[in-house]
Amino acid sequence: MSATTTQAPATSASPAREKRRAGQNRRWLLEVGWKYLLALVILFYAIFPLLYVLSASFNPKGSLAASTAMFSAFDLSNYAALGDTRYWTWYANTLIVGISAAVGAVMMGAAAAYAFSRFRFKGRRTSLTALLIIQMFPQALAFVAIFLMLLSLGEVIPALGIDSKIALICIYLGGALGVNTFLMYGFFNTIPIEIDESAKIDGATHAQIFWRLIMPLVTPILAVVALLAFIAAFGDYIISKIVLVSEQNWTLAVGMFQWVSNQLSANWGIFAAGAVLASIPVLVLFFSLQRYIVGGLTAGSVKG
Repeated sequence: MSATTTQAPATSASPAREKRRAGQNRRWLLEVGWKYLLALVILFYAIFPLLYVLSASFNPKGSLAASTAMFSAFDLSNYAALGDTRYWTWYANTLIVGISAAVGAVMMGAAAAYAFSRFRFKGRRTSLTALLIIQMFPQALAFVAIFLMLLSLGEVIPALGIDSKIALICIYLGGALGVNTFLMYGFFNTIPIEIDESAKIDGATHAQIFWRLIMPLVTPILAVVALLAFIAAFGDYIISKIVLVSEQNWTLAVGMFQWVSNQLSANWGIFAAGAVLASIPVLVLFFSLQRYIVGGLTAGSVKG
């Protein structure tokens, strides 16, 4: 009798424990688990196109229809065929334009943001508002004006006219100046002005304060602006197509589009191989500046 009485609580406690565990699992699924399921779906939609392009780059048949079975073929003929085109010339042009636009955007944006943040001058607030309003208009509205301006400017200064990489870089710098200035302006305001005042008491000039004190402190936002400017210039097609005319001056976006613009003779295999190689500089830049990205994008929103 004593054995039966001691075993009864154990058998009755087991269903209660299982019921409690089932309730905890259901609660976890409703509160947290659905987030993991949603993340998996988003991750699939993000990674699948990349894997599909990578698979198409190894397929020697040169069509996307032949790449339905991913990684069914592994051939480097598409990558070798890039050497028979102007691909590497376009690659060099794109790097020149992208790096120049990134460096110029950082320098111009930092100088403008420092002036708006530290100096008090007549028209300061009006200038900030004007920059913000200008950025609200779609960039497509300026295409005709850019083309006509470069035509007229090229008659006086050929290096700044149509089919000039320098002119394309200047367009990128001017178009992104407003956004970069506002992005840096908020970050510059988070730097205590007492640092400037202490340096002035020690006899430092504005140039010394800017280069030796402020610039090292705002490195995260400089990295973010450089990254955004490089990606924007690296992947731009419309403005590059308008400005660059001759084939030897094309960027990757303009040149590679010609391979697939005609559906009858489109070679998607070479296009995919070129796209895979073109992604390397962006990936390298992302990984090298990764630790600055979050801080640079969020710190400027604390104080404006």
